[in-house]
Amino acid sequence: MNNEQRHLITAGTVLGIGLGGFVDGILFHQILQVHGMISGRVPKDSIVNLEINMFWDGLFHTLTWLMTALGVWLLFRLAQRRQGRLSGRMFGGALAVGWGLFQVVEGFLDHHVLNMHHVVERLGVSIYDGAFLAFGVILLVGGALAIRPTARG
Repeated sequence: MNNEQRHLITAGTVLGIGLGGFVDGILFHQILQVHGMISGRVPKDSIVNLEINMFWDGLFHTLTWLMTALGVWLLFRLAQRRQGRLSGRMFGGALAVGWGLFQVVEGFLDHHVLNMHHVVERLGVSIYDGAFLAFGVILLVGGALAIRPTARG
């Protein structure tokens, strides 16, 4: 694997972490409203608690925005100095690896170790938490397979 490919994988992975975080925050926190960042610790049962959860969701979205911006910047820097053609398959794989990393780390730490929230908060630990982790593993494995150089280069 050459230096350009490593930079592409790094940019794609960082961007995938940010985009995966946005999917989680927008889908689960805002659209479905099944949990907030700290709803396992501060139940959303009053205006004050909703405001506290919204603040922490905002910090979470700030982190995902920063990861996305960093990934775009890394990709832009690579595009400025690149010599050859970039691999869409490798970049897509790196995006999947980043999203999978987000899913597995966030799911394991926040849902199981720190008990900050669950995918569907009112259910506590449920099949949805397991599905969240399983989807992350699928993304990681699929992305890693896509990143591997092929015989054709």
